Amino acid sequence: MIKDTAVQILLEHFSEGMVRTIVDAIAEDEREECAKICETLELPEWPDKVRQPLAKAIRARGQE
Repeated sequence: MIKDTAVQILLEHFSEGMVRTIVDAIAEDEREECAKICETLELPEWPDKVRQPLAKAIRARGQE
């Protein structure tokens, strides 16, 4: 199921504000998982000085 379809189904049963809260929570969880992957990559060409800023940038996307 694609995101737009899921959102439409939720809108049929819940208020728009509640759906937005659910969608935002899912996006935040996804960003955090991506940031954790960046932090734990064990690639020689990705030193900590590269991984940490990437993880920080991913987390910051939710603050925009």
